[in-house]
Amino acid sequence: MKKSAVLAFALALAAPTLAFSQAPTRAELARVDRILRNTPLIDGHNDLAEQIHDNYGGDQSRVDLTADTRALSTPLHTDIPRLRQGRLGAQFWSVYVPAELQGAASAEAVHVQIDTVRQIVQRYPRVFELARTADDIVRIHRAGRIASMFGMEGGEAINNNLAILRDFRAEGVLYMTLCHSKTTSWVDSATDAPVHGGLSPFGEDVVREMNRIGMLVDLSHVSADAMRDALRVSAAPVIFSHSSAFAITPHPRNVPDDVLRLVHQNGGVVMVNFYPAFTANEVWQWGARRLAEEARLKALNPGDPTAVTEGLAAWVAANPRPEIGVGVIADHVEHIAEVAGHDNVGIGSDFDGVPFLPQGLDGVEDYPALFVELMRRGWSDTDLAKLAGGNLLRALRQAERVAARS
Repeated sequence: MKKSAVLAFALALAAPTLAFSQAPTRAELARVDRILRNTPLIDGHNDLAEQIHDNYGGDQSRVDLTADTRALSTPLHTDIPRLRQGRLGAQFWSVYVPAELQGAASAEAVHVQIDTVRQIVQRYPRVFELARTADDIVRIHRAGRIASMFGMEGGEAINNNLAILRDFRAEGVLYMTLCHSKTTSWVDSATDAPVHGGLSPFGEDVVREMNRIGMLVDLSHVSADAMRDALRVSAAPVIFSHSSAFAITPHPRNVPDDVLRLVHQNGGVVMVNFYPAFTANEVWQWGARRLAEEARLKALNPGDPTAVTEGLAAWVAANPRPEIGVGVIADHVEHIAEVAGHDNVGIGSDFDGVPFLPQGLDGVEDYPALFVELMRRGWSDTDLAKLAGGNLLRALRQAERVAARS
């Protein structure tokens, strides 16, 4: 199922969200502003382009990003006023296609998503500017605009061809997630049956070529064995554009502690995902029970989707989804910082790619909530700046140096 279909359905079932249990003080927000003036807040993953493509036919005239997009027929987590409120400095815009697409169709879909992001940037030139390097990100942030980068989600689109990988890099793609929800011919997915025990020999070649051309290797969505293989092979820092800590929530999408220690040695960055189903055991288990109930209703009501929808809505009403707050996301950030290091953690929200969010992290306006929570736990300005974007900039610069030597 497409991300947008999951999002639209689950938003209808989502419980109301709440604001801060304790509002941030002026002094706390002033401290956030001081940190983020000097270091760009970089988010590793936002699926706005896919939402515009799938829910609005790619017609940008139907999505006014200068207005509150929560009022749209399919609400969004992202718009320009809220981006400004959230103090965002740079965004990896996901150019995602469903894992079911293969070969030329997948590559074409990625190009369509790249064009969607380009149109967004061109439509709002005073707000966004495309960035191809770490220095670009810093320059654009200092100019008061939001640096915009392509993050390609799903290596299916290279069609087992390194020439196509190089073509995407020439288009400006700065990272590629090696796979999505399905195992491919060269890499095992975290959420599918393994075939290769991690990476195939060609998968290792993909990692080496990404190092050579200066494209960050993104290990979100890959199996733990594939994480280990990529970290063994990569000469440049890797990233996890939107993943969290397995030790807190043992979802297969998350990063085990032994891999976190390898990330420290590699100099990579794990950018923490906000999605409650990946970050809270009780929400993950609730989702599994809901899927089981949906399967039961479909078996009992073949050919009657209305009965399934109504029955599932009744089940959700009787079994409301557990709510979590920003503190759970802070727990993941702190665990990764403790195991991998404060130099190896970042933010990868997954805004507009997930059906619901923690209380207090309702959209792009709420990044400061996480910083305030960590401030209250004793985080220093230096470590908060690393989390915001300093770590990602360091990793990208190191990847650029590796490519320059190749």
